[in-house]
Amino acid sequence: MKFLLFTPTATDEVVALFTRVFSASEDEDEGRSIGHLVSSLIATTPADALIGCVAKEGERIVGAIFFSRLRVPNGQQAFLLSPVAVASEVQGTGVGQGLIRFGLDQLRGRETDLVFTYGDPAFYSKVGFVPVSEELVQAPYPLSQPIGWLGQSLEGNSIPVMQGRTECVPAFANSDYW
Repeated sequence: MKFLLFTPTATDEVVALFTRVFSASEDEDEGRSIGHLVSSLIATTPADALIGCVAKEGERIVGAIFFSRLRVPNGQQAFLLSPVAVASEVQGTGVGQGLIRFGLDQLRGRETDLVFTYGDPAFYSKVGFVPVSEELVQAPYPLSQPIGWLGQSLEGNSIPVMQGRTECVPAFANSDYW
């Protein structure tokens, strides 16, 4: 398994992966929605505000993740990890965790302070994410599942209390994602 940075030449394959994975795990509407989100994220987010990572088995992409800039009220350098997709046939083999660790290492190399995500605490805790209350750091939009708002300091510090809402990139500026 090779972990690499995403390049725009892989856009079609990565969008197809997200569409396929979310169609299989949720339903076809969700698959199309997440495929559209990924396409929009790639097309509308400035290069300095987006970091993508892929997992390749041979020449085939079997996993992909994206980190997009997240403006936090205290001005620290922060990113949002979302979305994540791993091909059904390799789920449960550590590909997702390896991909996230690879991505976090990329962010450390870019002097990123904080990373947040919105997802399953049982999965993301395996790669260092901890629950974050909205009293500590507010998500960009009201959360339908507050237990899924998670974060970590890449410097090993505690996440500081911040007053005010965070701000995501335009592709995530839709309350349906939250």
